Amino acid sequence: MDTDLLSDTFVDLADTMVADFDVLDFLHMLTDRTVALLGASAAGVVLADPRGELRVAAASSEEAGLLELFQLQNDQGPCLECFRTGRPITGTDLTSAAGQWPRFAQAAVQAGFRTVEALPMRLRDQVIGALNLFRAETGPFDPADLRIAQALADVATIGLLHERNVRRRETVAEQLQAALNSRVVIEQAKGKLAERLGVDMDRAFMMLRDYARATNQHLTDVAGDFVTSGTAEFPPPVRRRPGG
Repeated sequence: MDTDLLSDTFVDLADTMVADFDVLDFLHMLTDRTVALLGASAAGVVLADPRGELRVAAASSEEAGLLELFQLQNDQGPCLECFRTGRPITGTDLTSAAGQWPRFAQAAVQAGFRTVEALPMRLRDQVIGALNLFRAETGPFDPADLRIAQALADVATIGLLHERNVRRRETVAEQLQAALNSRVVIEQAKGKLAERLGVDMDRAFMMLRDYARATNQHLTDVAGDFVTSGTAEFPPPVRRRPGG
């Protein structure tokens, strides 16, 4: 095994947690490096979407990608079993797996593969997908190589979950900022309306809110239109929401 490439791979996988993150490039690197390091003929990654359905995320070759897709379309194969159980499916001789996954085994052999290993991508009890290794020769992978493959899958899983958490935090931050921006507009509208009609701020807010409800508008839209309309009249000229 190329120890320098192994070290570089772990460094590159870890870098994704502190640098710009391109998910597809990250996953293709994982499959390519797995093939280069472990002597596999091909590798693929399947990941669960937000609804928990598996999708082909990356593959080191067109044949591996099509085989991964075949598994998902036929609801049969080692990656599905690995994902559903959270346990590795190791040492599977595809030439004798017809009874277990008849359609998948036949398709894999026709694609030139004789052995498959499926490793879970998981963190504790959370399974997000599977890393699958294919080899043209019959016979299991070396146990030491499989430990390395599982370690690569584990680091990749941490990177993916970290990215999801970052994006979730960014979404929350954007929603909070939008709420704060909306509040500023509403305060401006309250002040403008209170001054023009000679009412207090609470009364101005109630008028804005009541008008928004009566016209099926968002309060922020009503306030924004009133602030920018330049008219002294109230109710302000607002845009109706579609279907309102």
